[in-house]
Amino acid sequence: MLNTDLLKRFYDLHDFEPVWDSHPAQAKAVLKAIAQAGDQGLDPASFHADLLRHDKNLTPLERELLLSDAALSYADALAHGAVPPERRADNQALVPAAVDVAAVVSQALDAADPAAMLESLAPTTPGYRALQQALQTCRSAGPTERRKVLDCQHRIEVNLERQRWLPRAMPADRIVVNVADERLVAYRDDRPVLSARVIVGQDTQRDQSPEFQAVIEASLFNPPWVVPKDIVTREMLPRISRDPNYLARNRMIMLPNGEIEQMAGPEAGLGLLMFDMPNRFDVYLHDTPDRSLFNRVNRRISHSCIRVQNPRELAALLLKEPLRTVDQDIATGKTTRHTLPMGVPVFVIYQTAFVDENGMLRYAPDFYNRDPVLWNLLHRPPRSTRVSTLAIGPAYVGGSSRLTFNAAGSFNAAGSHVF
Repeated sequence: MLNTDLLKRFYDLHDFEPVWDSHPAQAKAVLKAIAQAGDQGLDPASFHADLLRHDKNLTPLERELLLSDAALSYADALAHGAVPPERRADNQALVPAAVDVAAVVSQALDAADPAAMLESLAPTTPGYRALQQALQTCRSAGPTERRKVLDCQHRIEVNLERQRWLPRAMPADRIVVNVADERLVAYRDDRPVLSARVIVGQDTQRDQSPEFQAVIEASLFNPPWVVPKDIVTREMLPRISRDPNYLARNRMIMLPNGEIEQMAGPEAGLGLLMFDMPNRFDVYLHDTPDRSLFNRVNRRISHSCIRVQNPRELAALLLKEPLRTVDQDIATGKTTRHTLPMGVPVFVIYQTAFVDENGMLRYAPDFYNRDPVLWNLLHRPPRSTRVSTLAIGPAYVGGSSRLTFNAAGSFNAAGSHVF
């Protein structure tokens, strides 16, 4: 399985001529980097390491294409993650900025250290480097602890992959919610300035908190709570059928579209504050009327939204206003929207091995059981809409012959190319 999209873009930069025979030193360096992909928590076999190690059994055409595909796929895995969004669960939607890996590999052909150029696509954050070091420590454990070593390796590898889904340079002002740690950390000028417990989604698949990025645009004081239809159907209607006064007692009204709205107030489902951060999951940060819930060890009790332990302090930080101003505005009882001076990115992540705001490597339980699924994807040959099976022919590539793609997506050696 070869990535035809990347291969086409790469060879288009080289007039569809073979490249590696004329760059033997760079080819050797790339092969060495791929053999050491395990240092990045990646499986060298995913990049044809075994085939290329025994390249005497390959034709020149096979070696050319396999080496190009290996370099491109390795660069793509470091730049964007080895598991693209279309192969992940729908609730794993984090993606870094796009990188033209075909151009990077092309530039590496003339670089003194092509391996370093490729590996520069990986994160360079303290968190990523700490995980790499932890991976080396795991592997150095004695053979009598085989099961423990493997469990450690698997956990570190999946979290290195999750790091590759994040921006290479995180915004200096940001909020990070680690669902696995059930904690929020706010940063200003790249320094942690606020930490809070959070309540996250339940373990059931439909209620799990997703992994995504959004921007907090405003704080909503005294927000009403519009209950989504699925929660109305699943939970509210049975209660209403048993108790005709349920809606009135909870200050709720049935809307024409089948949703239920609860009036604003201290006992409303969203509490006194909600943070407006539009996203396709309709997941928000907000207050809660029941503060005792934050004392629980297991705080996985929401319908995927995230309740914040100290939302007033967070609102003051985001709005750059004194806490007393926030309290005064809430005390009016009116529903008001306060736009932030500048939108603040929020990253909702799920990392079961991570470096916390104090620089310490920590572990969190995999209560959503996402680690084994991701590990299997990392160690399975790529299967996606971007990948096509290529029939690699025995034709010799050299001289004036040119690599071509036929209509079926296969490679040929000929004098023209067809897409």
